[in-house]
Amino acid sequence: MDVASRVEELRKLVEHHTERYYVLDDPEISDAEFDALVRELRELEEAHPELRTPDSPTQRVGGRASSAFAEVRHRVPMMSLDNAFSFDELVAWGKRMERYISSGDVDYVCELKIDGIACSLLYENGRYVRGATRGNGVVGEDVTENVRTISVVPERLSGDGVPEVLEVRGEVYMPVSAFEELNQRQGEAGLRLFANPRNSGAGSLRQKDPKVTASRDLRFWAYQVGEVQGGPRLRRHSETLDVLKALGLPVNPEVRTVGSLDDVFAYCEHWLRHRHDLDYEIDGVVVKVDDLGQREELGSTSKSPRWAIAYKFPPEEATTLLKDIMVSIGRTGKATPFAQLEPVRVSGSTVQLATLHNEDQVRVKDVRPGDTVTVRKAGDVIPEVVAPVLSKRPEGLPEWRFPDRCPVCDRPLVRIEGESDTFCVNVDCPAQRDGRIIHFASRGAMDIEGLGEKRVQQLTSAGLLTDPGDIYHLTYEALMGLEGFADISARNLLDAIEKSKSRPLPNLLIGLSIRHLGGRGAEVLADAFGHLDRILEASEEEMAVTPGVGSVIAKSVHEFFALDRNRVVVDKLRAAGVNFQGVARSELPPTLAGKAVVVTGTLESMSREKAVDAVKARGGTSPGSVSKKTAYLVAGAEPGAAKVTKAEECGVPVIDEAAFLRLLETGDVA
Repeated sequence: MDVASRVEELRKLVEHHTERYYVLDDPEISDAEFDALVRELRELEEAHPELRTPDSPTQRVGGRASSAFAEVRHRVPMMSLDNAFSFDELVAWGKRMERYISSGDVDYVCELKIDGIACSLLYENGRYVRGATRGNGVVGEDVTENVRTISVVPERLSGDGVPEVLEVRGEVYMPVSAFEELNQRQGEAGLRLFANPRNSGAGSLRQKDPKVTASRDLRFWAYQVGEVQGGPRLRRHSETLDVLKALGLPVNPEVRTVGSLDDVFAYCEHWLRHRHDLDYEIDGVVVKVDDLGQREELGSTSKSPRWAIAYKFPPEEATTLLKDIMVSIGRTGKATPFAQLEPVRVSGSTVQLATLHNEDQVRVKDVRPGDTVTVRKAGDVIPEVVAPVLSKRPEGLPEWRFPDRCPVCDRPLVRIEGESDTFCVNVDCPAQRDGRIIHFASRGAMDIEGLGEKRVQQLTSAGLLTDPGDIYHLTYEALMGLEGFADISARNLLDAIEKSKSRPLPNLLIGLSIRHLGGRGAEVLADAFGHLDRILEASEEEMAVTPGVGSVIAKSVHEFFALDRNRVVVDKLRAAGVNFQGVARSELPPTLAGKAVVVTGTLESMSREKAVDAVKARGGTSPGSVSKKTAYLVAGAEPGAAKVTKAEECGVPVIDEAAFLRLLETGDVA
């Protein structure tokens, strides 16, 4: 056998045994034999580089390094699920389904709710082309090369009837065993231990270097499809999962289709008892209506489908010693009490610190240093002290009192009248200063890689940073004078700072730590006023009447920019060339206002993405799928058969490119 034939044979063998092991959970050979096949393939490709291809199994490890994540706009939004926290709530949801559905009996698909990170995989003509996190449901992060390193994700779909476009939704997670091995390696190397598999998995997926992701042994379960063009016509979700398995995608083996709410309850009860029998963490059960036609009948709210719900398991609890109660100072000056605990295992991870929220909560719960306390993870994520075990309280244990001075700057702490929170009102408090700068550099704000908590504290201690504006005036010479900086690390930080100057205006607004202003409010302000200077010039009343802003946010924003110290920060940002300009608003007439126009196939005059943008620029929407609410389906060359069929069933007009261009110009196809 010649070398090329052997390479092709090895690739097929490795793909086959990968599927047997990871997808079917039925290995045919030992780990050592599998490793020998991979090793031989790698050696042949190194000796004959002309035979190496991008979709070879050996190329999964160590893909192209990326300096930042690009944004990905989901063609079909990745919606979140409503939650049920008791079986009564789950039954109430099921009864609503059965009452609203007029097309026969209701079957349910029960799936384990994997505690990982939601991810979208896009395949075109059977080849993997993009991976993206859910993000905010509309825009996620491009993690294509990182997902490529996950061994269970196929580069090419297998079997018959592969759709021309298939978007697969699922969960990326880190197995418990992989998490434990990772922490063992971290401990042996004297590095920080990771908190839990979920956070470790999410952090590993978002590594800027795919080689790091590849070293973390992530996995993936497919549980849904988004955009589909071509392929078999499906009537049930259970059929969809069967098709995904046939295409070579991993589908959780514990999925069950049942015919009654009693069966749903039995499934939930079973996995509540056996949740720790698995090598991955689950925090509940997802229940979905199986019939896709019934789903269409039920529809969705603005955030969640009505045809699915997540039954969340009750949070697990444990008891431990409360060693002390400390107070932390946040970037806004908020003083938050937290418990320092004797380490205890809760919901699969070790807890040493837990929130106590505020002064009132400490008083109501009456927890005291020296108490044995009950600890739980609210939503299986955030450690929280629930209550003291009074029968174990030592006699004479004194009540804890909230301090009256800041533990960092020793200035008075003030509780605002009518609020439950206490604040350090010294804006120059080092804890607040560092917190504001750390937040400004965070991923949700200006996304400056390399400017984390420890680095910020080093730079503020050295007198190089006093506020976020100083970040853009750091110099190579100043950095090189600090411990831990070398040529490469200094240049990398300066490059990341330079790159952040082009971040969108909403991210800049978020980064400024304006009280009450969150992500949605920042987007609304940026869109309404178009430039930071116009926000600075706007009156409180002008902002308050802006839909989506309101009086509380308007008052907070206006007061923030009225302070000289904040204007100084803005001036520093302006001098550095940081982007103040919002996305330019379209001046095109809203000819498609209120109309949904779906685009499929290839257009000659523009790409599909530009066609979607053109619809939106004229006030319309362009969802990824056809429904009864769709005004038109634009069919270019080689359109998706499924979309055309759906349009015909719903009575939606199917128009060609010429009619689409008339529609853009006039709002009509005639």
